[in-house]
Amino acid sequence: MAEHPAYPVGLRLAGRRVVVLGGGQVAQRRLPALIAAGADIRLVSPEATPSVEAMADAGEITWEKRPYTEGDLADAWYALIATGDTGANTAASAEAERHRVWCVRSDDADRATAWTPATGHSEGVTVAVLTTDARGRDPRHTAAIRDAVVEGLRDGTLVAPHHRTRTAGVALVGGGPGDPDLITVRGRRLLAEADVVIADRLGPRDLLAELPPHVEVIDAAKIPYGRFMAQEAINNALIEHAQQGKSVVRLKGGDPFVFGRGMEEAQALAEAGIPCTVVPGISSSISVPGAAGIPVTHRGVAHEFTVVSGHVAPDDERSLVDWPSLAKLTGTLVILMGVDKIGRIAETLVAHGRSPDTPVALVQEGTTAAQRRVDATLATVADTVVEHEVRPPAVIVVGQVVAVGPHGTA
Repeated sequence: MAEHPAYPVGLRLAGRRVVVLGGGQVAQRRLPALIAAGADIRLVSPEATPSVEAMADAGEITWEKRPYTEGDLADAWYALIATGDTGANTAASAEAERHRVWCVRSDDADRATAWTPATGHSEGVTVAVLTTDARGRDPRHTAAIRDAVVEGLRDGTLVAPHHRTRTAGVALVGGGPGDPDLITVRGRRLLAEADVVIADRLGPRDLLAELPPHVEVIDAAKIPYGRFMAQEAINNALIEHAQQGKSVVRLKGGDPFVFGRGMEEAQALAEAGIPCTVVPGISSSISVPGAAGIPVTHRGVAHEFTVVSGHVAPDDERSLVDWPSLAKLTGTLVILMGVDKIGRIAETLVAHGRSPDTPVALVQEGTTAAQRRVDATLATVADTVVEHEVRPPAVIVVGQVVAVGPHGTA
């Protein structure tokens, strides 16, 4: 007899009885979705994993600490049969059949009356995948299809242009340190939905090549400034495009609020009455050292790390950094935008107590194909920058963590 494909349907289980037999790993994986669906869940099992037990302790499920007995499924709308006792599973399946209860059976899918699809979620959409041939019971196959569909929905590649959700306003998107794969899922989706993208020089440039032809891409460094300062011109460009009813993405390097002037832009948009969404990004202060094999903290080496801007020198009256206090810390110091000032920074740190032998690493173009790492000490870093022609953008790491890992000695 030819096998018929499963009929897909969405079960509305809110307030309805669901019985789960067995408190092991299968139940641990399946229970969160049943809880999220609002089901009235009764777990029947002599034992449970610590995670399942925590769900019972929190009142999310009702746990009856005993084996399955005939009649447990009488009032159920849906059952998950996942005990380690084949005889109990078979008996429970038979009971479910008699009471016309849809049931999933973890040990023998062919004897179940329902299959659990591979599911994923993206912005209010649930993707459920069941294959119709012999591979339908291969979870790896259905999970691979599920993952491909969900990823496409998240990055916008599976949404037809005329179906894309367009919301007038501005999204301040942190693009991460440079590798296009390190932007967040939400950031990538908003890029796919944008009408206008105003991009920083340090943003993930490779992502711009993926945008549809109709998207207007504006280089923030080339906005005509006129009588305005650069940041004011960028603010005005964001406001003007949003006021035209366009969906605007301000694509910034790293995180919008880590030396990125993101709050200045958010404040300008708020004053103009423009809706603004902030999408955090992976900061180069952590990701670039990590990509170069440097942990900003490490057990027994550094219990704290401090991130500072080095765009003005320690002796500059505009500096807001307490360099003498930083010199007294024993943890890691991460300096952004400090390549041309690192000589004076190193001198200041040493003058206020930091050892001249303190390891220093300079990571240029971190996370990109052009990444390179140059090591030095506070005593030698000024000359090293010149000798090795280190250029921005580069993240500078000061501290013993530089000596941890393949480039170090620890």
